[in-house]
Amino acid sequence: MLTAFCRAVLALTIPRMWRLVTLSLALAVLTFATLWLAVAGVLYDATFFGWPPLNWLVDLLGGLAILALTWLLFPAIVTLIMSFFLERVAAAVEARHYPGRGPARRQPVGEIFGVMLRLTTLALVLNVLALPIYLLIPGMNLFLFLWLNGYLFGRGYFEVVSLRRLDAVAARAIRNRFSLRIFIGGVVIAGLFTLPLVNLVAPVIATAFMVHLFEALPRGVAGSMTGPTV
Repeated sequence: MLTAFCRAVLALTIPRMWRLVTLSLALAVLTFATLWLAVAGVLYDATFFGWPPLNWLVDLLGGLAILALTWLLFPAIVTLIMSFFLERVAAAVEARHYPGRGPARRQPVGEIFGVMLRLTTLALVLNVLALPIYLLIPGMNLFLFLWLNGYLFGRGYFEVVSLRRLDAVAARAIRNRFSLRIFIGGVVIAGLFTLPLVNLVAPVIATAFMVHLFEALPRGVAGSMTGPTV
């Protein structure tokens, strides 16, 4: 898995990847700014008390809440936006490292977007529900974030990659069989989103990482893994 991760990071040096990396950076910055302004607007426009000092305290706590909510929402939202381009990332990695692979299954953009939309919705709901734990139990919050989002991102990015080669039934069967490996890969991906600056290109690295994890699975797991599904 360490080898797969190192190769995924090196994927940023693939010439045809630079356009996607630049796009990821731009969309990530725009997403972060939009989220920050949206959450700030909701919190700061609200007046909860008639006593100014108390409202000032609420505003101060609101500033911390803005940072927390933006940090929580950012990974899922930027992944959803990048879902239109993740197939190109996977194709570039395959062309570089697995040139013997046949052509991938024709994958509608709506299929990838649908996978990531479900992931985003679930991630938003679960992370908002877990927000009290994130805020009130220091030390536990990071582990909970990695555990919760590790499962979600492992599943989501595996589906994006595996559905290029398998039908939905075969992809689900393989995901269930190798659930622990995929979960650990998801934890690594969730960890990328916690690192400043790295999180700006995390969707690109995550997709490349999952391609390598998928290709490292035993070839005898399913006959459909030997070639594309039409």
